[in-house]
Amino acid sequence: MNSAYARTSSRLRSGRPKGTSRRTVASSSSRMSGVKTIWECNSPDSLLDLSARYCITHLDTLVTSDKEEEGSLHLPMEIGEKLFQMAQEEGVDMDDKLAETFRNLTRICRASLRESSITDRGIKYLLRHRLKELDIHNCAALTVRTLTNINKYSSSLVSLCIGNSVQILPDYLQPEGTFSDSEEEDGRDGNIYERQGFIINAPKLRRLCVRDLFINRGPLFFDLFLKPLPELSHLDLSGAFHNQGMGDFGWLLNVEQLVSLTLHNVQDVEDSLNTLCRLPNLHHLDISQCNESRGHFKQPTHFMETLVKSLPKLQSLDISGTNLAGTGSERMVTDGVQCDIVGLAGRVNNPLEFLGLYKTHNEASSRQHIPAKSISGDSCEAQILLAGHRYLDRPTVLENILNDLFHVFRYETCQNLKKALDILLLAMERHNHEKHIQISGSASLYYVVKSESLKREWNVKVKRKILGTLLNGMLTHKEDPTMMRNGCLTLCQFQIPADVLFDYERLVKILLHIVSEHTSEENNFIQRAGIFLLNSLACQVDGKQKMLVGGLGAMEKMLLIITDKLQQGVCDDVMETAWSTMWNVTDETPVNCERFLNGGGMYLFLKCKERFPEKADLLRNMMGLLGNVAEVPALRHKLMTKEFVEEFAFLLDSCSDGIEVSYNAAGVLAHMASDGPNAWTIKHPERDHVLFRMARAINRWDLRSGRNINYRSFSPIIRLARVSHTPECQLWAVWALANLTTVTPEKYCQLVVQEGGHIMVEDMLNENSDQVKTSLNRVKELAKTVRSNVLSWEDQGELHLEFDG
Repeated sequence: MNSAYARTSSRLRSGRPKGTSRRTVASSSSRMSGVKTIWECNSPDSLLDLSARYCITHLDTLVTSDKEEEGSLHLPMEIGEKLFQMAQEEGVDMDDKLAETFRNLTRICRASLRESSITDRGIKYLLRHRLKELDIHNCAALTVRTLTNINKYSSSLVSLCIGNSVQILPDYLQPEGTFSDSEEEDGRDGNIYERQGFIINAPKLRRLCVRDLFINRGPLFFDLFLKPLPELSHLDLSGAFHNQGMGDFGWLLNVEQLVSLTLHNVQDVEDSLNTLCRLPNLHHLDISQCNESRGHFKQPTHFMETLVKSLPKLQSLDISGTNLAGTGSERMVTDGVQCDIVGLAGRVNNPLEFLGLYKTHNEASSRQHIPAKSISGDSCEAQILLAGHRYLDRPTVLENILNDLFHVFRYETCQNLKKALDILLLAMERHNHEKHIQISGSASLYYVVKSESLKREWNVKVKRKILGTLLNGMLTHKEDPTMMRNGCLTLCQFQIPADVLFDYERLVKILLHIVSEHTSEENNFIQRAGIFLLNSLACQVDGKQKMLVGGLGAMEKMLLIITDKLQQGVCDDVMETAWSTMWNVTDETPVNCERFLNGGGMYLFLKCKERFPEKADLLRNMMGLLGNVAEVPALRHKLMTKEFVEEFAFLLDSCSDGIEVSYNAAGVLAHMASDGPNAWTIKHPERDHVLFRMARAINRWDLRSGRNINYRSFSPIIRLARVSHTPECQLWAVWALANLTTVTPEKYCQLVVQEGGHIMVEDMLNENSDQVKTSLNRVKELAKTVRSNVLSWEDQGELHLEFDG
């Protein structure tokens, strides 16, 4: 039975730890379209998706053990790419083993390996497929050997995202005129690249992304970097830094076909004006800054006017974090149209599709007359939400955006909760190891999931994405009390355990950590919330989950909490809930009952009863737990001591919490007595005397007493009802059935029928039957009550069927 209460150097960053699983939250359709969103329909997965998910999580289905059959299975490219995509969706680490599986199994042309533990060896297997697209962002195990292999197999490469895996690139070139034949630093000697004439050799490459690249020396580095890439149309060099300066950015003229250029947070951007003006094909230009000093241009208006005049095809411009929007005091009127950003006056008749003004100086995003159709900024909700979508790959900027969003949730009324939820989950998923993003995101998530209107719009898939992303953050930052507090508060907004059964084990692990580690006085709320959630998780679940909870150490941790509270002399809701949790976890789970006894649970029971005799809830929870222990035949002998039996007999006359304590005490004694006189191995108190007191107590109980208890099965009770040699056992069992079917017939009459209780009752009342005998008339009276209740319930059910018809 259950209780009813239920940032570091770019060269040293680490990817996802090996062995961790973290599903992606962006929907598959949004990844295909490029518009990132977590929202998707609730339709069942396709057979292809289901098959791919099974195969990628059971790799043995794709690998033959027989060497002679190796290579006999070959899948079409479409299937191979679906498997690769599914591995990413399911959070499967793209390690060398997985790469080797794909070696001969199929061909792929796209590989996203970001944040994986893959090494040079594994990526070489994939590069041999002559990939068209490759993403290796945040792959800490890669070295310069991977650059060599990329160059070797790059004939078809169109898109390359190195991201912050810049350790594969050289960070210097030898000064001109010097020579070195050494192969030190794993072949990263600067002369090697000058002699071969390239750093990256990919003649068809159109998209290149490298972030936080630090160059120590070699003024011609970027020339050598870009010159062999004449087809490049999209270039992202966010965070690039050259110790000897970036010069005038003339090296950009090596890639004159650029239509998209991102120089976010790059040093010396003000010196790039003349070069930028010689790139007339640019449609998108990002010269935004995070560093306030870098964002200060000496001649902002001149820079903007010259730039806009020279780039007629420009449709998207990002100047966030700079002073390029001017002071705001200037106004320009062109053809009768006012412009509040003087440098953009030339675009009043041809507004930009997008303008980035997030955290621009002088609050530029709050101005009224701006020649742009959409604006990212920080002056209103719509601008903040757009900024969130645009800057998902920029953790420093994203921290500020999430703080702005939190202000909207807490002090204003968010108008677009769906987009807000998109940003929160995508940001938290992408930057799992950024503590500040996880804390800010989870704080806002609490306010979002409280919305009743949003709850009506989300489906099971979206709900699981919310919970899965939250658990990722809680597991990664489980030592941080703020993250744990935010997570627990957010979890309380869901239906526990129903909503979390899909990720049950991870949540149990988090909660067990909370209740055992966050125990200081200032973290009292966190421990209380954690143990409340843990208790809710253990209630209304089947034996498999209860065994899992016990196997993860729940019993031992609850006993430690109780021991600690006893030493403090405190009986609070944490202690009471610890007993309630063990009550739930031991329900029809013998192994957990044994863990309770082996952990000194009976000693703690006696001590708690002695120390806190007036705590009715505590006593009820303890006796409920002992009732579960007494149901296990192999453990009952451990309860057969003079001290324990005297306590149980004493509690028969307890009026604490209505009849609950007395009821549970009688249940424990009934199970102990059901083993027969020979199993009663103590002289005092005598068995007959205890049975007399038990019958007297049961006959005092009101059959219509309301109950604070929840039965999932009547099997132990029905077994007791068949114990003819001790009618007092039958008295307790049949009284329980009569009470529960009287007070809650809609729930318990069905359970009686499902488990054959009604047949047992009929046998008991049938004088000609030898199946179940009883010598007490009171037992027969109660059996008649059970039969009457079940028949009434069945008649009521037939009536409902007639009305439905």
